[in-house]
Amino acid sequence: MGNHLEAPNEGDFGRPINDTDFAAIAAEGFETVRLPVRWSNHADTNAPYAIDPDFMARVIEVVDQARAAGLRVVLDLHHYSDPQGDIYENPELEAPRLAGIWRQVGDQFASYPNDVLWFELLNEPSVNLTNRNLLSILNPALAEIRVSNPTRPVVVGGEGFSSIRSLATLPIPNDPYIIATFHYYDPFFFTHQGAPFITPVPPTGVRFTQADRDQLARDVQIARDFMARTGRPLWLGEYGVFEDVVLDERAEYYEAVNTAYGDADIDGCPWAYTNTFQFREGNGGWIQQLLTAIGL
Repeated sequence: MGNHLEAPNEGDFGRPINDTDFAAIAAEGFETVRLPVRWSNHADTNAPYAIDPDFMARVIEVVDQARAAGLRVVLDLHHYSDPQGDIYENPELEAPRLAGIWRQVGDQFASYPNDVLWFELLNEPSVNLTNRNLLSILNPALAEIRVSNPTRPVVVGGEGFSSIRSLATLPIPNDPYIIATFHYYDPFFFTHQGAPFITPVPPTGVRFTQADRDQLARDVQIARDFMARTGRPLWLGEYGVFEDVVLDERAEYYEAVNTAYGDADIDGCPWAYTNTFQFREGNGGWIQQLLTAIGL
C-alpha cells in the first residue's frame, strides 16, 4: 500500500485509501497487504511521544478494513525522517521515541490475532543506522511491543535499505517470533530508470538482461543461505519497477523476481498498489499483465 499512510499526510503522495480498496485487493487473490505508516510525523517529540489520536484512529480504521476483506496486514513503521526527528541520521537520539511509538501501537493492536497482524519495526535502515548498531536501536522498541504482544510476529530488516546483501551480517534479536526481511530492486538502474525522485535521474532504455537473471539466481542463493544458517523465515518486503518503464519489461521483471524467490519458499509484497509503481490505475482497472506476472 505504497504512498498512502507513509506520506506526511494521507493524500500528499496520491489518492487516499478508499473504503473499497481492500475488497478489490482480496478479490484479485492477494492474501496479505503491507501497510507503511509514517508514525513519526504524527507523534510528539517529548516523552511519552503521544501519537495524534485522529491519526491512530485512521490507521485502526484502515487495518480493520483490510481485515474485513480477509487480508493479513503487515503494519510497518516507514519514513522516520521528518523535521521532528530522523532515526537514520540520529539513531541513538531517536531510539527512545521509536520505543515510545511502538509502545502505543502495540497497546492499540494487542487484541488482534497474531496470524492476521504482524509488526515491522522500521523500514530500510540506512545512513548511520547499520547492522553494527541495529539491535541497540531496535531492541528497546521490541521490548515495548512484547509487553502487550508477547508472541506477535515482528519483522526486522537490515542496513543499506534492507538490501539482499544486508543478510550476510543481519543481527537477529533474541526472540523466537522474529521474521527477517529484505527488499529487492536490483539492478537499480533498470528498476529505477527515469525515476524523477532519484538524483541524478537514471537514464532510460535499460533492459533486464540474462546477466541480470544470473545475478538474481546468485542473490536467491544468498537468501537460501541465510535461512539455512539462521533457521529463520525470510520475507521479501518490497520489489518492483518504476511505473514509467515499458510495461512488457516491468512484467518480465516482476515475474522473474516473484518466481525466483517463490521457488526458494520466500513470499513477498510487490511495490506497490495505485500511487506508485502501480499495479492498479488510480480508481480504475488493474494492470492485468502485472497481476499475471506474479501468478494472479
